[in-house]
Amino acid sequence: MYTTKELQARVSDIFNNQEYVREPKDLYEPIQYSLSQGGKRLRPLLALLGCSVFDGELDKVIPPAIGLEIFHNFTLLHDDIMDQASIRRGQPSVYKKWDTNTAILSGDTMFVIAYEYVTNTEVEFLVDVLHVFNQTAREVCEGQQYDMNYETQEIVGIDDYIEMIRLKTAVLIAAALKIGAIVAKAKAEDAQNIYDFGINIGLAFQLRDDLLDAFGKLEVFGKPIGNDIVTNKKTYLYIMAYEKADNKQKIALDRAFAESNREKKIASVLELYEQLNIKQETEKMIEAYYKKSLQYLDAISIDKEQKAELYSFAKGLMMREV
Repeated sequence: MYTTKELQARVSDIFNNQEYVREPKDLYEPIQYSLSQGGKRLRPLLALLGCSVFDGELDKVIPPAIGLEIFHNFTLLHDDIMDQASIRRGQPSVYKKWDTNTAILSGDTMFVIAYEYVTNTEVEFLVDVLHVFNQTAREVCEGQQYDMNYETQEIVGIDDYIEMIRLKTAVLIAAALKIGAIVAKAKAEDAQNIYDFGINIGLAFQLRDDLLDAFGKLEVFGKPIGNDIVTNKKTYLYIMAYEKADNKQKIALDRAFAESNREKKIASVLELYEQLNIKQETEKMIEAYYKKSLQYLDAISIDKEQKAELYSFAKGLMMREV
């Protein structure tokens, strides 16, 4: 059983030793740039952690773990274009540093590279791992489509939003844990429980992300604060604000979101969020998903001491500021 710190070091070593630049350089340099920026590298860490808690052989989960991280980064290249997000991890996003067409094509290539790594999984586990990966890749695309639909859809409910982030974010976190469990030869019921743990902690993770976008600090968060507000993105905070607002406050929200000056817009929206206790409401929902995730973690049929790193990881995710 490895500690999370040991596994993080292992993940860093793995990615520090990966080289993606080949010809044509205009295609591969953006890939190297994207993957060398670091980030949380949460998905490969969770694949290793999911394997470790069941006493699996870590070397066997490394190929799909790398594949999951490259797939995640592929989605970010395309997401940044769709969201017009010019900063990623404190640096210019790929489409800004190069151009949109390069970001699209480099992203497509990353998907192929990701698939190559996943298919290097040992034959004994390959069918089950591919089933999880393929389902997850499809669901992530479904989630992104819902996200785009919601940009123009007039009414989006809380349940709609939760389903969207389940698909767009939580399933990849859950898949990483489940793939680790599969490679460790965990029982099917335990593999499902660790997956459901991942879904719920993934929902809490995304809601925390929404919260930090509005109330975080640029120097810590690594992305401009208030970008979701500026783009009128229908986050949990946005939807909850309209659900809680009275008629007068709804008019004020409409006016605030229609403001053209970036700083004034962010300040006006945040002031209304404060009036409506949106930060506290979001924190309550994050706490609810965190507690639900622990129910699935409790149900995994191994000693609690063996799951200690997962409990610690979940708690750390709840407290994060990045």
